[in-house]
Amino acid sequence: MPKRTDLETILIIGSGPIVIGQACEFDYSGTQACKALREEGYKVVLVNSTPATIMTDPEYADVTYIEPLTIEALEKIISKEKPDALLPTLGGQTALNLSMDLNSQGILKKYNVEMIGAKPEAIEKGEAREVFKQAMLKIGMDVARSATINNLPDALEAADNLIGEFPIIIRPSYTLGGSGGGIAYNREEFISMVENGLDISPTHEVLIEECLLGWKEYEMEIMRDHKDQCVVICSIENFDPMGVHTGDSITIAPAMTLTDKEYQLMRDASFACIREVGVETGGSNIQFSVNPTNGRMVVIEMNPRVSRSSALASKATGFPIAKIAAKLAVGYSLDELQNDITRETPASFEPSIDYVVTKIPRFTFEKFPGSDNTLTSAMKSVGEAMAIGRTFKESVQKALRSLEISAKGLVGPPKFHNKIEDMQSVREGISRPTPERIFWLRHGFLNGLSVEDVFDLSKIDPWFLQQMKEIVDLEIEIKENNLSSINKELLRKAKESGFSDSLLADLLGGTLEAVTALRKSHGILTQFRLVDTCAGEFEAYTPYYYSSYGLENEIKDSDKKKIMILGGGPNRIGQGIEFDYCCVHASFALRDVGYETVMVNSNPETVSTDYDTSDKLFFEPLTLEDVLEIYNQEGCTGAIVQFGGQTPLNLATQLAEKGVNIIGTSPEMIDAAEDRDQFRTILENLNLKQPENRIAHSRDEAYHAAEAIGFPVLLRPSFVLGGRGMFIVYNLDEMRAIITDVFDAAPGKPVLIDKFLEDAYELDVDCISDQETTVIGGMLQHVEFAGVHSGDAAMVMPPHTLSPEIIETVRTASHALAKALKVIGLMNIQYAIKDDELFIIEVNPRASRTVPFVSKAIGCSLAKLAARVMAGEKLKDLNFTQEIIPPYYAVKESVFPFNRFPGSPIMLSPEMRSTGEVMGIDEDLGVAFAKSQMAASPSLPESGDAFISVKDADKSRAVTIAKKLSDLGFGIIATAGTGNLLKSHDIEVKSVCRLSEGRPNVIDLIKNNQVSMIINTPQGTIPRQNENQIRTEAVKHKVCIMTTISAASAAVDGIGSLKEKGFEVCSIQDYSDKI
Repeated sequence: MPKRTDLETILIIGSGPIVIGQACEFDYSGTQACKALREEGYKVVLVNSTPATIMTDPEYADVTYIEPLTIEALEKIISKEKPDALLPTLGGQTALNLSMDLNSQGILKKYNVEMIGAKPEAIEKGEAREVFKQAMLKIGMDVARSATINNLPDALEAADNLIGEFPIIIRPSYTLGGSGGGIAYNREEFISMVENGLDISPTHEVLIEECLLGWKEYEMEIMRDHKDQCVVICSIENFDPMGVHTGDSITIAPAMTLTDKEYQLMRDASFACIREVGVETGGSNIQFSVNPTNGRMVVIEMNPRVSRSSALASKATGFPIAKIAAKLAVGYSLDELQNDITRETPASFEPSIDYVVTKIPRFTFEKFPGSDNTLTSAMKSVGEAMAIGRTFKESVQKALRSLEISAKGLVGPPKFHNKIEDMQSVREGISRPTPERIFWLRHGFLNGLSVEDVFDLSKIDPWFLQQMKEIVDLEIEIKENNLSSINKELLRKAKESGFSDSLLADLLGGTLEAVTALRKSHGILTQFRLVDTCAGEFEAYTPYYYSSYGLENEIKDSDKKKIMILGGGPNRIGQGIEFDYCCVHASFALRDVGYETVMVNSNPETVSTDYDTSDKLFFEPLTLEDVLEIYNQEGCTGAIVQFGGQTPLNLATQLAEKGVNIIGTSPEMIDAAEDRDQFRTILENLNLKQPENRIAHSRDEAYHAAEAIGFPVLLRPSFVLGGRGMFIVYNLDEMRAIITDVFDAAPGKPVLIDKFLEDAYELDVDCISDQETTVIGGMLQHVEFAGVHSGDAAMVMPPHTLSPEIIETVRTASHALAKALKVIGLMNIQYAIKDDELFIIEVNPRASRTVPFVSKAIGCSLAKLAARVMAGEKLKDLNFTQEIIPPYYAVKESVFPFNRFPGSPIMLSPEMRSTGEVMGIDEDLGVAFAKSQMAASPSLPESGDAFISVKDADKSRAVTIAKKLSDLGFGIIATAGTGNLLKSHDIEVKSVCRLSEGRPNVIDLIKNNQVSMIINTPQGTIPRQNENQIRTEAVKHKVCIMTTISAASAAVDGIGSLKEKGFEVCSIQDYSDKI
């Protein structure tokens, strides 16, 4: 059937900001869908709240709204754009839930909008736990014993009489990444988890089910069209047994331990499931569990949409799931659509792969002190790396070194290198699921444990354990040799098992260069193979490569000049989608002017690793040897390292030493901006100030330096991203408590100590320069005073309280710094302004995480311009010589994962903790700020009671804020101290007990929904225990909370604007027309 002609305009809802459980894989799927629908002639209207995405670039949809993902905003957009259809399955759980709300509230019916791809009935059948269970039982599928409950008494009844024994799994309905779920091992934990799950579920519904701990877990990524043709795109097997959320588990494609008969049974069950649920067209992800002792197979759950695993399955097979899903939704069938990679086979041809893909999650527990790193059914990872190899051994070792945790393979990070002989620690490391469990497996085998012993402890399938043991045995054999004694056969076996040259150098006692030379002398050469979706049966036309050994090389030569772009690797806090955005734009810009672009990255979630973003894609670890091999085999003329964040920057100097032409700002100048002494000299020559600072190589040096400067001081390790290990301390005792963490954040590197400028304004400036011309892309004033990491701070563009004189001083300083550092491309400068004096905090001559935000605000892609400048063009020839100051306000707000890490302090500090960002745009600053809060969630309240508890230094501003809130109709709640102060200024106050002094206290009020806003600023460096209890409850119950007095002030202004004017929606295309 050809495409539908009764549809003209299609609405796509994005997934919102990057959060744990819903990351940039939905930017990838949304971007594909927009391209697919527009090439079919449909008008596409896109709504998303985050600017750090390719999908929200104005060229991808006909009309693009960067607006809050709320029902109110969506109805305004639907009313304005009058779409014929809504495609709800490409924006993750967020889009699915919003689409269901639009349907249940009658908004789709009111505006005559049809839901395509999946109907509301199918979505409910797939998402509502009890409905799905009954549907599976109806078609004869086995499911875990379970009950869906809406209150605690029913939960206890089901636990006692239906399930009968602990442990029991708790799964709240309609939540993301297993949020609020877990495994209860006793009655007390069960009660706590059920109560929490009922709180978190938007439908106040929780599924409790028998625990399948230790069972094997599989996923099937499948597609269906309106002709009822079904195909399996990819089977995925979890390395970890049941009990670990699939997003946190190591996963392997294709499934490795299923027999052909078991695979066919699971395939048939998947098709029966998608048909019964009623997903008419598109992709679905179905999870199964198999009892390893008797083979019992149960269906766990189904996602009736493009899921997190869809991006992995797409990258693993080369099959563009989101693109095909979008085309199926508008009427095509699978046999009518061509496979882009082979250009011969239809999409109904199931992919077949002749290699092994391994995905390993990336965690950042170090950002959340006090949190438990045990992996459970609630997802905690912030990113993932993927690797491809001819064998599982090769694939898993490549994936481990792609994680960027200083692991060169199964040997793990440095702390795991030497044999650990404490068997109690080893057994605990193997039995407890953590991000480090895979490294403990090696120590089990080094200590003589058998595969059976390790299986009893871990319940990881024996086939995987045998593979691990063989890697360890090979490591032991290699260590018995040296460079002169190792034979060709053993060296080849090591390379085919994923041992990098760098790791072999460590094991053999040689250098990387010596191992590489020896390997090449034996004819053991790195060969690049194509990902072709069909196990080599048809020729692949899209150059998408992975490295291996012992096979023919499939690299295709060309005469074009080639530029390599190094991506950012796995997402993590401090290095996320913003850098991938810059890499993608660099590729687009250089392709447009005739270069052949070569992308190197290891992150399956991103647009940069889509098969058609660059001329060639290499899915490889971002290590020196891997990058050099690609650069040399491809014959690249240059490489861009400044767009992928800290990962490629850390390689820049070594690459340059090996003859790689780093285009743009030189590695020497990048290092000069990081080196304290060189940078101080540059600033002195420019007559620019920085806060008084010292450098320390030891704790004692650090103590002396801090006392010489005078407290408070800011401590930060050098060469880290995302403020890792940064602290503000107010005295020597505070400093002693955290100094070890600071030095540990960058081992072997010095610690930088700066005078901390209290109550200073901070300003981020993004520039672009070609050495002849420097243009400021944007100035972003932080809402919070100094002390909050720029990645976490709310920001306003253009600056809203700075004088024209200060702004001109900033402009002059920025131009001077660009010239002094010989910047060619992008540069980010962080300033502090105190008492009308300008201080330089730091300069980064590279792409910053604010580049996408600034680009959206000014309607011009800075990354594209920078890539062309780096390739030799001039800004005057690109017609970009004037700073663009938008005639409206753009507010950036950050989104935090505190709800995932109970026990961790909830605070803003110099260490970055946010996972994503949103954007609020409006001509009124108050409305723009209010929109940013709606988008970040929870929204600013427009009525109710506000609880105020602030540190002494904030009390005078708190009086002003309380007065404004009172005038806006809010009630004010406070404990005795703050309450007496507010009463003395004639503000009516409702008193509440301190947490330590009786009930009812503010936590009782939060739980009873009697507080709509909390303003709580900490007394010290970190919130005290009772402050953190209040914040934890506020986060859990989605109560608006402000932890800095300046953010509270902005919030009150936002509430005032919202109550006075309301808000309107406007596309970014229309905003650009106003510039």
